[in-house]
Amino acid sequence: MRKHFLLVSDFDQTLSFNDSGVVLSEMLGISGFLDRVHALSRLNFVQSGAELAYLLRHDPDFRRVRPTDLIEAGRRIRLKRNIPLLMEMLREGIDGYSFDFWVVSAAPEEVVHSALSGIVSPDRIVATRFGWDEQSGEVDSIVRVPAGYGKVAAVDELRFRLGVPRERVVYVGDGSSDIHVMLHVNRGDGLTIAASEARHIAQIARRTVISDDALSVLVPVLEEIGRFEPSEIRALFEKRGLLIQEWDRVRTDWLTIRDGSLSVSGEFPRIAAVR
Repeated sequence: MRKHFLLVSDFDQTLSFNDSGVVLSEMLGISGFLDRVHALSRLNFVQSGAELAYLLRHDPDFRRVRPTDLIEAGRRIRLKRNIPLLMEMLREGIDGYSFDFWVVSAAPEEVVHSALSGIVSPDRIVATRFGWDEQSGEVDSIVRVPAGYGKVAAVDELRFRLGVPRERVVYVGDGSSDIHVMLHVNRGDGLTIAASEARHIAQIARRTVISDDALSVLVPVLEEIGRFEPSEIRALFEKRGLLIQEWDRVRTDWLTIRDGSLSVSGEFPRIAAVR
């Protein structure tokens, strides 16, 4: 019998190269998006990752955004390579393992649905959902925001629905909005994978993968779960007509040095980079 796993991925800068809020702001000519996000972060006013949802509901410049704007922003987002092939390989399963793939993101669901149209089914996407005023067309409520602890709740709901044990959860993310869910998955002995070298996330994740190809997430999955050797992973990729051209493994220490004293501010897990 195959062992059944739940694999959950963030969207912004995990499956894509862009931040949804940045793309939307540039498209509509709204300046200062990142400054507004940083201001909200400093105030600890909203959950990390929920800043765009707050701005769409309360900021005068963003109140003019309509669902069609979010859909168009999704079309403009640049995705990482080989997401369709990743979906195909996960659907087929890998040597005794099967995977349920879901996307959980704080980005608006209109954006994520549009960006992943024809690749990931909308019923496999849990993203921020708004209520829209029928008269004005503006956002009039926030129904759901999978950010911060909201992502923990979303992943647990999926796990219970699918009957997956805690140790068979894989979570892939890149930013501060993924910290709570990664800590939660780690406590359950699941596998957490960082798609960024950002210190705050790479220190928490069990593995870090840096690549512009979505298939790179399979490297730590195959190694940590399937106990594949590097030669077996290369062979699996080559069966699909893919060649791992570079595979650099490094261990990174972050050092802060002052007045002749040395302190290690953090030590990262091994990084498997597929470029």
